Amino acid sequence: MDLLLTGGTVVTMNREREVLVDADVLIQDGRIAKVGRGLKPRGTRRVVDVTGKMVLPGLIHGHLHACQTLFRGRADSRELLDWLRECIWPYEASHDAASMRASADLTFAELIRSGATAALDMGSVHHYDAVFESARDSGFRLVGGKAMMDTGAGVPEGLRESTAESLAHSLALLERWHNTHEGRLRYAFAPRFVLTCTPELLREVAKLSREHGVRIHTHASENAKETEAVRQYTGGQDNVDFFHTVGLMGQHVTLAHCVWLSAEEQALLRETRTVVCHCPGSNLKLASGIAKVPELLEAGVPVALGADGAPCNNTLDIFNEMRLAAVLHNPRVGPCAMTPMRVLEMATLHGARALGLEDEVGSLEVGKRADVTVVDVSGLHAGPTAEDVLSPLVHSARASDVTHVIIDGQTVLRDGVLTTLDAAAVMANAKSNVERILSRRQRARG
Repeated sequence: MDLLLTGGTVVTMNREREVLVDADVLIQDGRIAKVGRGLKPRGTRRVVDVTGKMVLPGLIHGHLHACQTLFRGRADSRELLDWLRECIWPYEASHDAASMRASADLTFAELIRSGATAALDMGSVHHYDAVFESARDSGFRLVGGKAMMDTGAGVPEGLRESTAESLAHSLALLERWHNTHEGRLRYAFAPRFVLTCTPELLREVAKLSREHGVRIHTHASENAKETEAVRQYTGGQDNVDFFHTVGLMGQHVTLAHCVWLSAEEQALLRETRTVVCHCPGSNLKLASGIAKVPELLEAGVPVALGADGAPCNNTLDIFNEMRLAAVLHNPRVGPCAMTPMRVLEMATLHGARALGLEDEVGSLEVGKRADVTVVDVSGLHAGPTAEDVLSPLVHSARASDVTHVIIDGQTVLRDGVLTTLDAAAVMANAKSNVERILSRRQRARG
């Protein structure tokens, strides 16, 4: 359906970074048809007056775990490796297809409600079809894949797989889902991290990703203890150095976190054009540390933003991640390094690169996919006015300020109400499934 958004402040994120006041965006056949002032609605089936609101490219998460959302608030007060082994992996191993679907529905409902239109997701080892099915039905744009785990200490029985099984399962999912639904759903190989993957698996993933033209999504250098364990596992190599050795670096690769990097690893990221995803909320909650994002950006490394999983953040609101990214680095590098524009670039343009979709989304330009978010920043917490028109978006806005979300030209949030998901039903189903899992785990413990 053709749609005209009229009268808003349009944050284009185009090459010139134009911000057009009292401007319009015309959407036709799922793409941006025109951006400018005074566009006429002749022949347009629907016109939405967004006067006084901000119209921006759909916000993008560069690292997410939809499989974990069901377990929000059930893995607090632990560092990364204990958090995984004692809580998250056992919970993930408890999933069946129904609970995975419930977790994914809750994820995409929250993401859409908070202005996100796309995400790069890493699932658990099993039941990833349910995540794609949820994204398909909710209208969300997803690049995702099952977690690959063919080794590792403390991995529960329900997540163990052989190298051959991991590769076969991943290829089957790729065959079913990659580039389906007009390209809105795409596959990415998702080896979990160095400590759960054999070198043989990683080398084969590097080879297959190039053969099939799909992304690789993994974790690197998130935590100091994890980084030291990687050195022991690899005979002295750090995460990024090891990934480079097995051929798993390049502009088709997104590495989440990258908190504990050596100077040599930072140089490798720059030279290979590998994408990094900054997850400030998660890194703070798990006490993992603070990535040197300003330095990476200055070096030309594309850095996206992501919430990571709900149990290591407790919110999937990307406005929260933008604000943290904007202020977290100031005590070390000063107040000018992370400007509102730079942070918004991370949540849009760099997010698109993290998903391998920079030619399709990330800016409001003619020909790109119509992924659009409308935000009302006139509330008490954001007003009355700002010198920098982008400042309220980055420093003050909340999920509740999002009024409309459009993905591929389809309105999935209208006047703050989900159109493809029933919020009450999603929450009821999530509660039912987590109670079922907890009850089953309790019976198993006797």
